[in-house]
Amino acid sequence: MKKLLMTSVALGGLAFAATPAHAEIDLTVGGYFKGYMAWVDQDDDVDDINNLDIVRDTEIHIGGETTLDNGLTVGAHFEFDADGDDGMGVDESYLYFSGDWGRVNFGAEDGAVYLLQVAAPSADSNYDGIRQYVNPFNWDAAGITPFSDGLDYDADPSGKSDKLTYLSPVINGFQAGLTFSPDTDSADDLEGIGLDDQAGEIGRTYELAARYEGEFNNIGVILGGGYSFGDLEEDAGSDDDREVWNVGLDLDIGAFGIGAAYVSDNNADDDDESDIIVVGVDYTTGPFKIGASYLNLDTDNVTDTDRFTGGVTYEYGPGMSFRGSLSYVDIDPDGGDERDGVALLLGTQVNF
Repeated sequence: MKKLLMTSVALGGLAFAATPAHAEIDLTVGGYFKGYMAWVDQDDDVDDINNLDIVRDTEIHIGGETTLDNGLTVGAHFEFDADGDDGMGVDESYLYFSGDWGRVNFGAEDGAVYLLQVAAPSADSNYDGIRQYVNPFNWDAAGITPFSDGLDYDADPSGKSDKLTYLSPVINGFQAGLTFSPDTDSADDLEGIGLDDQAGEIGRTYELAARYEGEFNNIGVILGGGYSFGDLEEDAGSDDDREVWNVGLDLDIGAFGIGAAYVSDNNADDDDESDIIVVGVDYTTGPFKIGASYLNLDTDNVTDTDRFTGGVTYEYGPGMSFRGSLSYVDIDPDGGDERDGVALLLGTQVNF
């Protein structure tokens, strides 16, 4: 029996390698490590914090791709978080098809609104970029509701829920995208499809986005925007359909970059709308990039937050960089005491 099982496994492996005909699958393994020493001086009225610690984010990426005789490219991509207490957790898992007609993503991946979103220049994109990967502040210790998804401005209302996304080819600098998420709060694995008519949950989410990249009079221009609508399954008080929209502009003038972004999110609540404004500048000379940014997050009836950041990035090798930034954050909670803090981050990022 053991020999029979091993023979079956071997034959199965040969069958997988042989189909489809004439297809050669290119396998890739990659990822990144982002690690920082962090010094923090912040309000900590509830619990004492360590002023010096390490913060980091690490992922492992695995993919496979092949191009068929008819020109269709088929691939799969998987991303795993390598920092969790419970071991490696799946962050993204999707299949894609592409050709001259564009690209289709199918599975757990960000939607078109995020994929085509325009980011403003930053001091360190890991900290004050469109999506925050490291955070030195501990706002729990200051009695502040933490920014669980980061103090950033990524427009990703459907998160990594399973979805179908179409991205058009780039034509004269223009690209558009559409996304449909059947159930933003769907079940996983073998639990069956998600439930309907659940109070306070967002079901189907629709996304539309567009982006342009070009050059006018030696000035590089990136302009984009997107809109998302999430259908509320059933009202539970002040709940509402979730609507998110964003617009961004980035200009490159020689070695200088300047840009701004705006994101509005009603958070599926009539009384809890968030508005984010970001402005950033940078200057590149050789392997050095000097940057600064300002972010304001205003959430109705919750808090008004300002963040000022400046920093330097040095590319010391292909896919390798040293990064340093200094940031000041001021939080003014609605009906509470103001809280602030200063953080110094010194670290490195290695892409492999």
